[in-house]
Amino acid sequence: MERWSLNELIEPTVLEQGFVLVRVRITGAKTKTLQVMAERPDRTMSAEDCARLSRALSPVLEAADPIEGAYVLEVSSPGIDRPLVALKDFEDWQGYGAKLELNRMVEGRKRFTGVLAGVDGDNVAFDIEGEDETALFPFEWIANAKLALTDELIKESLKAAKTMPQNEETPEMETIDERG
Repeated sequence: MERWSLNELIEPTVLEQGFVLVRVRITGAKTKTLQVMAERPDRTMSAEDCARLSRALSPVLEAADPIEGAYVLEVSSPGIDRPLVALKDFEDWQGYGAKLELNRMVEGRKRFTGVLAGVDGDNVAFDIEGEDETALFPFEWIANAKLALTDELIKESLKAAKTMPQNEETPEMETIDERG
């Protein structure tokens, strides 16, 4: 099943459970891992949230059987240095430091560090470290992007964590269920 089909299969359950789907990805060659990254609308995600979402997704995945062979279902939060996967992410996180990797060379390189400056149509506006002008990269050129771990980002994450119910932690990753 193609990645977009997995998104279409998984997203209704994620939304039904009160979360926002961040990313779906399959990794590994011998033992595949289906990584479902999600969060609450307030951008938090506790270990119990991961477990609850995993329990909700397991029967859906079992019935659809979207992946050939055995795999591990991994439900996780996006973490502090979250991936930026949708054009909206670049707008939502405007003003924060980020690292971009393009799928082609631009001025002799593919990797850029700087500050997100929003979006302009289907382009990501990016203030590249050491450059005076804001660069515009077509969204389809971005192969990989994530927020850079900065003091400001850590402060915001800690502030969000304080609003979570007590006795819950925000995990980076939790392996929930082995499928076979």
